[in-house]
Amino acid sequence: MRGHITKRGKNSWAVVIYTGRDPQSGKKQYKWHSVKGTKKQAEQEMAALINSLETGSYIKPKKTTLGLYLEQWLQDYAATNTAPRTYERYAEIVRLHLIPNLGRITLTQLKPEHLQSYYARALASGRIKSEGGLSAQTVKHHHRVLSEALRHALKWGLLARNVADVVDPPRPEKKEMATVYTEDIGRLLEEANKMEESSSIPYYTIVYMALHTGMRRGEILALRWCDVDLDLMTIYVNRSLQILIGGTKIIREPKTQKARRLINMTPSLALQLKDYQTAQSTLRLLANTPVKQDDLIFADLDGQPINPNTVTPTFNKISKRAGLSVRFHDLRHTHATLMLKSGVHPKIVSERLGHATVAFTLDTYTHVVPGLQEAAAKAFDKLLTPIS
Repeated sequence: MRGHITKRGKNSWAVVIYTGRDPQSGKKQYKWHSVKGTKKQAEQEMAALINSLETGSYIKPKKTTLGLYLEQWLQDYAATNTAPRTYERYAEIVRLHLIPNLGRITLTQLKPEHLQSYYARALASGRIKSEGGLSAQTVKHHHRVLSEALRHALKWGLLARNVADVVDPPRPEKKEMATVYTEDIGRLLEEANKMEESSSIPYYTIVYMALHTGMRRGEILALRWCDVDLDLMTIYVNRSLQILIGGTKIIREPKTQKARRLINMTPSLALQLKDYQTAQSTLRLLANTPVKQDDLIFADLDGQPINPNTVTPTFNKISKRAGLSVRFHDLRHTHATLMLKSGVHPKIVSERLGHATVAFTLDTYTHVVPGLQEAAAKAFDKLLTPIS
């Protein structure tokens, strides 16, 4: 027999696994694993350990804690293989939540029940700066980060399995997507124009572009004049502006190949950009700093990128003054929704938004699908109805 179980105390068991003979002394070798829980759970652990021995995936127990491993993972993998803003978010989750709650557990002794218990606590009382629990969406993100870290531990030979794979994270409630109705767009743009009159930031043109292209905030703020062709009415999205926790602004390539894309402008957007370019060129000439092709389209007076964290709260004011309750990102949703409702093929909408797949686009905009299906059914029926 390759292993046996010995009771050590209440709900505590020792799983002893025979690992073979020492090649030099010829003595039998055993490894001990502590298991907390029922005898059945101990038997299941023994079966898993024996299977890992037979398949060659057995990992000798080490004293490395999950906390030490997560810090190592942040340094050796996340810091060099993720975008700076993504790394900051990972580090925040690891250091403020995962390590304080799970860090003392030995890496090889991490169990599914440890994770499930943590998720329940996080939902009930996981906030740090205030009372109350974290949202299901936030806890699910914690699960994704932990799962990714454990996946690398498995890949590096530090674990025999990824326990996060057998744990069910919380299911966030699907929130109803906010969009701007067509009859409200004029009022929203009017308020954006008023805000622009008292600011150095061209809010009207920024909001207009978001509505007409579905581009993300960071993508709009990273655009240069060389990225647009006003004659062919095209925009080439190949960069995105991000702001780090300390306030540093960086411009990076899109995260995925699909996000790097060509968008055809609406004629009205092309006209708006031409007018804006003319006005900008006039101001720059007066300052003896003519506009160059590699200049940002939207920039501060000194030519530096606009702070994204300035645009967002200001847009919230614009939205409120227009009698609406939408975020800047909802302009992207509005563009997609209006496109789909007007009969544009979902694949085209997906390409304009830079989504990874058409399936993701359809899943995101399920609220539009019933209307599309109804229109399709009527069109099909009309096609087969004999002409009288």
